[in-house]
Amino acid sequence: MQEHSRAFLERLLATASPSGFETEAARAWREEAESFADEVSVDNKGNSYARLRGEGPRVMIEGHIDEIGVMITHIDDDGFLWINGIGGWDDQVLVGQRVRLLGTHETVVGVIGKKPIHQMEAEERSKVSRMRSLWVDIGASSAEEARKKVEIGDPGVIEQPYLALSDDLIACRGIDNRIGAFIALEALRKLADGERPAADVWAVAAVQEEVGLYGARTSAYTLKPDVAIVIDVTHATDHPDANVRGLGKIRLGGGPVFGRGNAVHPAIYEQLVSAAKAEDIPFAIEGLPGRSGTDADAIAREHGGIPTGLVSIANRYMHSPSEMVSLTDADNCARVIAAFTRRLSPAPDYRRH
Repeated sequence: MQEHSRAFLERLLATASPSGFETEAARAWREEAESFADEVSVDNKGNSYARLRGEGPRVMIEGHIDEIGVMITHIDDDGFLWINGIGGWDDQVLVGQRVRLLGTHETVVGVIGKKPIHQMEAEERSKVSRMRSLWVDIGASSAEEARKKVEIGDPGVIEQPYLALSDDLIACRGIDNRIGAFIALEALRKLADGERPAADVWAVAAVQEEVGLYGARTSAYTLKPDVAIVIDVTHATDHPDANVRGLGKIRLGGGPVFGRGNAVHPAIYEQLVSAAKAEDIPFAIEGLPGRSGTDADAIAREHGGIPTGLVSIANRYMHSPSEMVSLTDADNCARVIAAFTRRLSPAPDYRRH
């Protein structure tokens, strides 16, 4: 991966952008897109678009830019904050973390508190922690003091910085799915830097996937693409206790993971595989007999059925403060999507005969 792209990814991951509050990440994404795209825009929902103009089929390359987070639901008399989840959490990973709150009045870093083990009864020690029993301490001594910084409804994310574990492996919160929005724009960059395709290509950084695929629906409705490629993370199974039989062998460094199943058009899947083979890019296949759990589920059902493909990147420790991916995988995902787009016919026909 080029240093410029790596720096852009690090900058993108540094933003705090829980579902419904993606402004910071979306602005960083659009700022980068303006350096090479023909058009850059944002819609009323908050979805961001970057376009390479072409006369051929309209191609949508989409990754959601939101992440899971927390929201303040109560401020007690002593200034402690009580929270609920934005998106799906394993409550256990919150214990002892620091949280960055996008306060109404200022950005605040607090700590997530819990009764110390020394003060627990024996039966309490064996119980799992629940979010409703955890609080955020921002050092306020009263509700009045706390409200000078935050208000009910203010969102937050875990405060966990970008970590390079090696030249290839990185860990951070928000990789699900800031990495997908990054790859969408990197694919567009590759198309802009090389021989430009005939297709009219739109990279999309969609919002609110973690709470209901809402941004994907509105962006697909707006663009009405002939073809859509969705980019998301999927569970790596190269760690202890992984469900290999249920999920397949999916490893960091193993290349793009092509979804095959309900939301994926079989012809798009075959063309992605062909592009990977032509470019000598390693890949894995993920069987998806039901819902994919990605924006593909929404996009594939818009406008009478948009032909949709799903390209995923292997991710260890999903929905935790230390998600882990391979930068080589990210670059290869962008490469295969660019190759797929260049190989599209002027008038692709995806009707099922």
